[in-house]
Amino acid sequence: MGERRTDAVDAIVEQWRAERPDLDPTAMAIFGRLGRMQLLAERSIEAVFTAHGLQRGEFDVLAALRRSGEPFELAPSVLADTLMLSRAGMTGRLDRLESAGLVRRIADPADRRAIRVALTADGRARVDEVVTAHIANETRMLSSLSGHDRAELDRIARILLADLERDHAER
Repeated sequence: MGERRTDAVDAIVEQWRAERPDLDPTAMAIFGRLGRMQLLAERSIEAVFTAHGLQRGEFDVLAALRRSGEPFELAPSVLADTLMLSRAGMTGRLDRLESAGLVRRIADPADRRAIRVALTADGRARVDEVVTAHIANETRMLSSLSGHDRAELDRIARILLADLERDHAER
């Protein structure tokens, strides 16, 4: 087992233990650390997108199209649902991406009243470049963990996420 590192959360936990010894602040410490990690990771992640001329939401659209496979096209409603975004919010993102030449709106061959969103060649090249940098960045952020520790963190995060999602769905 490695050395125990201390952080700002430890100070908060110790203050609560001193003031309210009847409470167990373990959960507070875990969520405090998760929140702080998310905040710091987001800054690093956003920096990658910005360096490639994208906002996170724009990357999310390009990535959804890219991972959908050939022909890299989806209906705007499917994109909005996938990204948990309103139709109006999706329209704004698509307008910006289309203006940048990264996506194009095309007629849906199955329904002339509908459109589909397709990656352009430039859009595919951009998302491939950005996702490579994004994964490298996230891998770098996890570099202090061994392969075993990464697997264990992933295992624990899956359990917690499933429980939180189930709890949220029941409310």
